[in-house]
Amino acid sequence: MKTVVGAAIVRDGKLLAQQRAWPADAAGKWELPGGRVEPDESEVDALRRECVEELDVAISVGERVGPDVPLPGGSVLRIYAALLDAAAEPRAVEHRNLRWLGADELSDLDWLPADRVLIPDLVALL
Repeated sequence: MKTVVGAAIVRDGKLLAQQRAWPADAAGKWELPGGRVEPDESEVDALRRECVEELDVAISVGERVGPDVPLPGGSVLRIYAALLDAAAEPRAVEHRNLRWLGADELSDLDWLPADRVLIPDLVALL
């Protein structure tokens, strides 16, 4: 089974979300930072690598958030709480936009379906 990891990055009581630029069927939708775990890579190492690639920041990875979310094709999505290192300021390297969201704003975005399932767990994290 392939695993996709995501980072629930929290700063000052807000969650970081990023807006997809591609592919066409996902463009404009929102998601948590992250991506595929490569062979011989731990989930934590994959999440650190993905945050450098997508946000140009280093993170500290914490505990799991919410349940495994089944993805099309037999993969599974796993979310971890994460903190930005020191004075790191994320930037949208591969995405259209970034937003910091309070708990009351999470339901307002057009999330990818797998991320939307986790909104109650993300609200609880905040």
